[in-house]
Amino acid sequence: MDKVLEHEINAYLVTIFNEIIMIEENALQGSTFNDVSIKEMHTIEAIGMDHINTTSEVAKKLAITAGTLTVSVNNLVKKGYVERIRSEKDRRVVRLGLTSKGRLLYRVHDKFHRNMVNETITGMKEEEAEILIKGLRNLHSFLDEIKNNL
Repeated sequence: MDKVLEHEINAYLVTIFNEIIMIEENALQGSTFNDVSIKEMHTIEAIGMDHINTTSEVAKKLAITAGTLTVSVNNLVKKGYVERIRSEKDRRVVRLGLTSKGRLLYRVHDKFHRNMVNETITGMKEEEAEILIKGLRNLHSFLDEIKNNL
């Protein structure tokens, strides 16, 4: 691959990553959800809109320990974004769900991500979007392999 093109792709990836994090942090701090950190927002995102995730499933999605998740969930429960739901069949099983406040934050955050994706593919032909997704899958596989070897 051309070194200039390789450098440009790298520059865009680094810049985009940093800008997404900065925009998400600033958007949270400037909103009615200013009591939520970006880390907590990603916990809310991992819990999702439906009540099907156990604590271990959410921890796995976030690639964190159950103990680390417990600290984050405790804070989100106190703030009114998350609720713990005990299984009727097995009281030891705890599922995590979003409160109405948590679902509202989830939808606001999800809208930002949907807008970001739509802007990314605006003006692209379907074949171009398929090439983009192929590159993103390659990147994801590369990062997943590194993560699994840590």
